[in-house]
Amino acid sequence: MNVCPLCNGLRELSMYCSQCQGKLQDQGKVTDYFDDYSPYMDIDMMKRADGYPTTFGYHECVHLFYCPHCHHEEVRFIKE
Repeated sequence: MNVCPLCNGLRELSMYCSQCQGKLQDQGKVTDYFDDYSPYMDIDMMKRADGYPTTFGYHECVHLFYCPHCHHEEVRFIKE
């Protein structure tokens, strides 16, 4: 069973903005922003609809990160 370490609070990652090098804030899974019910849908089903390519045998959770300094948003792939 593969789980996202960020979604499940197993670890924290320090990531930095590609624009200003400020520390990024994790805003959660990209799929949670699709509509009001997205956060409650099956995670594996939502991964098929997120628009990002998947690599067979490599499990990733797509997260949105936000920079509070320059307001830049970045999508990062988190290995499960």
